[in-house]
Amino acid sequence: MLHRAAYTELALTDWSYDAIECVESQLADLIAESGPEVVGYSCTMPLKREVLRVASAVSEEAAAIGAGNTLLRIEDDWYADNTDWIGIRDAVADRGLAITGNIAVLGAGGTAQAALAALAGAETVTVWARDPMRTLDLLETAERLDVAVTIARLDDDAIGALVSADLVISTAPAGAADRLAGLPWRAEQALLDVVYHPWPTVLARAVTAAGGTVISGAEMLLFQAVRQVELMTGRAAPVQAMRAALAAVVPDGGLRPRQTTAPAESA
Repeated sequence: MLHRAAYTELALTDWSYDAIECVESQLADLIAESGPEVVGYSCTMPLKREVLRVASAVSEEAAAIGAGNTLLRIEDDWYADNTDWIGIRDAVADRGLAITGNIAVLGAGGTAQAALAALAGAETVTVWARDPMRTLDLLETAERLDVAVTIARLDDDAIGALVSADLVISTAPAGAADRLAGLPWRAEQALLDVVYHPWPTVLARAVTAAGGTVISGAEMLLFQAVRQVELMTGRAAPVQAMRAALAAVVPDGGLRPRQTTAPAESA
């Protein structure tokens, strides 16, 4: 719906965007057999690492993150990019917030790796994981991005330190961060929770109750698609039309109701 709404608003009447079932072993054949009318693909899991292997060229960010979510046709070749990190960056910027100070990232999976690409301006970055021994991929991403990261164990003895973070980015699945709701959250804090269904999450509700700024994962979803549309069409994405389309599909997803514009950096 996000892409289709953009094409309608841009009067690209001959453009279409459809879902394709594809596993990793099929991706190379899919793009090899694509006709010249195919300009790009959005790739969800489990394809995000495979896109780097099938592409002829890869963006610096996708290579550093170790995953991509976008394939673009460049003449006879395919170019892999990652817009997930842009979705995080622009969702925060759209609320008038700068990614500075002390940042806490909950989780150490693929979304957490993408988040690191948005944290270049942070003073400190702490990644909280249930099992620090499973953060090797994330640490390799941090090294490639030249982002200094501290790993902390997400256990009852340490989690109180989360309330000192200026921005918390939760990449945990639905329900996994519920137990953090009881912490003494502060009004000066901001939370980006990548979950948007169900919304609000228990954690989001707690930070809101404390007076903090809360950003739904639906905003990240919107802005990663905004960048994909720009890459695929070569035109500025119609953010408001896309926002309205997403709100119609997930009316309780935490999207901001007021009109906003995309940050200039994503153009």
